Amino acid sequence: MRSLLRSFSKALPRPSAAVLIPLIACLYVGVIIVLPALEVVSGAFAKGLKPFIENFQSEELRSAVLLTLRCTLIAVPANTIFGLAAATAIARRQFPGKALLLSVIDLPFSISPVVVGLMLVLLYSPTNGLFGGIVSSLGWQIIFSWPGMALATVIVTFPFMAREVIPLLEEEGWDQEEAARTLGASDWQVFWKVTLPSVRWAVVYGLILTTARALGEFGAVAVVSGNIAGQTQTLPLFIEDAYKQYDTELAYGAALILGGVGLVSLLLKLVVEQLMGGVKESKPIN
Repeated sequence: MRSLLRSFSKALPRPSAAVLIPLIACLYVGVIIVLPALEVVSGAFAKGLKPFIENFQSEELRSAVLLTLRCTLIAVPANTIFGLAAATAIARRQFPGKALLLSVIDLPFSISPVVVGLMLVLLYSPTNGLFGGIVSSLGWQIIFSWPGMALATVIVTFPFMAREVIPLLEEEGWDQEEAARTLGASDWQVFWKVTLPSVRWAVVYGLILTTARALGEFGAVAVVSGNIAGQTQTLPLFIEDAYKQYDTELAYGAALILGGVGLVSLLLKLVVEQLMGGVKESKPIN
């Protein structure tokens, strides 16, 4: 019997690594990402299309969406300006503290967003924050208010633009910029006419990543917001709160919105990657 099984196993074709490795990768992605995503879609439409649409009449959900958009509309332009400035300085200049600036840019990648929120509380808390007394004396409120949430969103998203633009600027070199300066162009003209067009697709790529990260931020915002429904509750916080309150259809519906935004961001990311690849291939080889 054993010899028969042994001979049968030898007769079976063994899958090659070229087939097995992609199969394992697809199974892993399917179990970890695709199946949970399909479960969210199924939960959102569990009672049909009409209840799904009625869920969006919730004032708290609308408030959460608007607050999420507000924080995103603050974080994305701020990080675009910072990212372009930092990338240009790092790729085109030599100055003391350059390595430190690079490390600081990468810092939000290496620390938990919850730590970022705690840092802001320690700085701006009206009771015992380092700058809390100054902020209170000016009549401002940062912690447990939307300014603190916007600031937290800015901090956790600011590496994306710089980290997309820096490698491309270093790869491009500065021959064209130097040529423009020898022809009499000012620094601003060089930036707008030469530097920015050469990295435009990296900027678009950074914008997509920054926007997607800002829309989905949870940890840092949860610490500084207070999570007050209808006031300081972004869409990710709203989803968690609705699920804890056993309003699963509303939680799944809101999660479907957030997931849809992520899917659109992914598609845009793929389009930009294709465009960036086409631009690189079309460049003449010197």
